[in-house]
Amino acid sequence: MTQSLLLKAYERRFPTCPLIPMFVASDTVNEYKSEDEAIHVIERRCKLDIDAPRLLKKIAGVDYVYFIQKNSLNRRERTLHIEAYNETFSNRVIINEHCSYTVHPDNEDWTCFEQSASLDIKSFFGFESTVEKIAMKQYTSNIKKGKEIIEYYLKQLEEEGITFVPRWTPPVACKSESGTSHPRRPVSPAINIPDCATKEGLSNKEILNTTSSPSEPTAGTPDDKLDADYIKRYLGDLTPMQESCLIRLRQWLQETHKGKIPKDEHILRFLRARDFNIDKAREILCQSLTWRKQHQVDYILDTWNPPQVLQDYYAGGWHHHDKDGRPLYVLRLGQMDTKGLVRALGEEALLRYVLSINEEGLRRCEENTKVFGRPISSWTCLVDLEGLNMRHLWRPGVKALLRIIEVVEANYPETLGRLLILRAPRVFPVLWTLVSPFIDDNTRKKFLIYAGNDYQGPGGLLDYIDKEIIPDFLGGECMCEVPEGGLVPKSLYRTAEELENEDIKLWTETIYQSASVFKGAPHEVLIQIVDASSVITWDFDVCKGDIVFNIFHSKRAPQPPKKDSLGAHSITSPGGNNVQLIDKVWQLGCDYSMVESPLICKEGESVQGSHVTRWPGFYILQWKFHSMPACATTNLPRVDDVLASLQVSSHKCKVMYYTEVIGSEDFRGSMTSLESSHSGFSQLSAATTSSSQSHSSSMISR
Repeated sequence: MTQSLLLKAYERRFPTCPLIPMFVASDTVNEYKSEDEAIHVIERRCKLDIDAPRLLKKIAGVDYVYFIQKNSLNRRERTLHIEAYNETFSNRVIINEHCSYTVHPDNEDWTCFEQSASLDIKSFFGFESTVEKIAMKQYTSNIKKGKEIIEYYLKQLEEEGITFVPRWTPPVACKSESGTSHPRRPVSPAINIPDCATKEGLSNKEILNTTSSPSEPTAGTPDDKLDADYIKRYLGDLTPMQESCLIRLRQWLQETHKGKIPKDEHILRFLRARDFNIDKAREILCQSLTWRKQHQVDYILDTWNPPQVLQDYYAGGWHHHDKDGRPLYVLRLGQMDTKGLVRALGEEALLRYVLSINEEGLRRCEENTKVFGRPISSWTCLVDLEGLNMRHLWRPGVKALLRIIEVVEANYPETLGRLLILRAPRVFPVLWTLVSPFIDDNTRKKFLIYAGNDYQGPGGLLDYIDKEIIPDFLGGECMCEVPEGGLVPKSLYRTAEELENEDIKLWTETIYQSASVFKGAPHEVLIQIVDASSVITWDFDVCKGDIVFNIFHSKRAPQPPKKDSLGAHSITSPGGNNVQLIDKVWQLGCDYSMVESPLICKEGESVQGSHVTRWPGFYILQWKFHSMPACATTNLPRVDDVLASLQVSSHKCKVMYYTEVIGSEDFRGSMTSLESSHSGFSQLSAATTSSSQSHSSSMISR
C-alpha cells in the first residue's frame, strides 16, 4: 500500500478509536502547519481508562490517565514520527513511546513501521512491580493491535471508494528546495537503529505489506547453521527463522558477554518466551545472566544446603516423570504451613529453595533428554490443594509468593510444560484471583484445574501420568517420598532482626516491622481512611510480654509522632521503634473513640484480624503494655501472675506487626471466610466483637 493512503487511515484513529476501548477521548492542545502544508505537527491530550485493579486506582486517586501525544508529519520526506509521554504521575512514573512510519528504501509501495518504549518507575505507593506489569501488558496489547487498527481504517476507506491517495507535491506558488525556504518547525528525529542490529535483524521493524515481507530474517551462513541431527535430538522442531534467531543471539552473546555462555536450550527458552523477537529476548536474557552472576545461582546446587526446617516441612519434591518424559514435581500446598515457613526462614531462604528446585529441574530435563532420545526442555508440576483454606491467604505469605513468581517468571521462562492442580477447594478462586495477574499468559494456558475427585475421571490424571506412578495420597499405588508438611513449631520462628542478619540477600525490604511497648508508652500506628467501608487488616506476633490491642478512631489527625518517646523511662529501644500518637490531653469519647473492644494477647501468640471501617478519618492501632491484675477472690497473687511479672520485669514488651488497608470491594478474605479457618492453626478470639456496620475478626494462634 502507498504511504499516503496509510497515513490517511492513521488519522482516523482520533479523537477516539472503537478498537481501543481504553482510549476514551483526545483533545488537540497545539497544532502547526507550514505554509506549503508539507509539515504538520499536532499535539493531543489523550484520556485513557487503564485496565488496572480498582484498589490501585483508589490508592492512586485517579480514574483516568492522561498522555500527551505529538505527531510530526513531513509530507516532503514522507515520514510520520509519533512521540507519547505520560502527564499523569509524571513525577513518579516516566513513560516514553516512539513510533515512526517511513517509506522502504527499496520499494516505495512498502511502509516501514518502527516502535520502541521506555518505562522508569521512581515510586508508586509501594506498587512498583504491579504498575510495571500493567504497563507492559497494555503496551504489548497495543503493539498487537497496531496493524489490526490500520487495516480496519484502510477497509473503511475502501468502502468509501478511497483506494489511492496521491503523493504530496509542492504548491505551484512555492519555490523549490533551492529557493526561498519556508519556516519549518523541527520534526521529531527518527529512531536510530544501529547498523549491526539492522544487519542481524535485531530491530523491532514490521513491514506493513499485504503480499510479502522484505525484512524476513535470513538464515546464517552455512558455517553458522546448526546440525540438523543436533536440532532434532536436543532442541526440537525449529523453522529456518527460529534457527537463524538462535544462531544470531548466541553469536551476539559470544562476542559481547563476559563469562559463561548459556546452553542453546536455555537461550531458546528466552526466544520462545518473546515469540522469537531477538531484541526482547536478548534484553531479558542479559538481565537474567546478570542476576545469576550477582547471586551465584549457577552454583546453588553445589554450595547451598537447605535448612532442616525446609527438608522437614516443605511439602514438595521430585517424583518420576509424566507420559511425555517431563520431570514431575509434586507440591502438597494444602498441607504446608506457609506462615510458619516464612516466619522461620524468611523470604530469602524460601526463594533460594525455590531457585534450587528450578535449577534441579533444568538438570533433570537434560538427563531426560538423553534418556528418551528427544528434546525435553520443561517439567510438569502437580499441585495437590487438599487442606487449602483461608489460613493460606495470609497476606504476607501471598506477597512472598507473588514476589517468588516474579523472580521465577523472569529467569526460568518456558520451563513449565504443564501444571496440574488437583482437589481445588472452594477457597481456591480467591487465591487464583490474587496470583493469576502475575503469571504470564502463555504459562496460564498450561494450567489444568480439577475440583474434588474430578482428576480421577476421563481427561484427568491418567491422561498425563502413568497409573504405576500416581502417588499413594491421590489413590495410586506408588509411594511418594514428598514430606507431608504440617505445622512449623513456633520455637523455630525468628525475628526480623535475625532474618536481617542473613549473609545473602535477594530482597532488601522486609515484611514486618518491630516495635517496643513500654509501661506507660504504647506503640501506635496511624492509618488514614478516605472511603468508609475500607478494610484494615493486621497480623502481629507478641514476641515478649503481654499486650492489649486497641483500635481507635478520630476525626482529626494526631500531632506528628514522637519516636522513642518513653516518658519517665527515657530509654531508647534498640532493634525496635516506639511511636506515640494520642496526645495525653486527648479525652476518650471526646477527641477520639474506641471502635472495638480491647483484645488481650499473651506472649508467644500470633494474631490476625481485620476491621471494616464505619467512617472516614484517622484510625489508630495501639499495642499497650498489659499489667496482670491480682486475683479477684483473694489477696494472694496467683502463680501465673508472679511468673508474668518476672518475665516483664523490665516493663518492656515487643511485637512484630504487619498492616494493610484494602478497599472493601477488593477484600475477598471476608469475615465469614476468616471465621471458616477454625483449625489446628488458629482459633477465634473470645474477645471478637461484631455489629451491623463495623466488624472486626481476630484469630489467635496459640
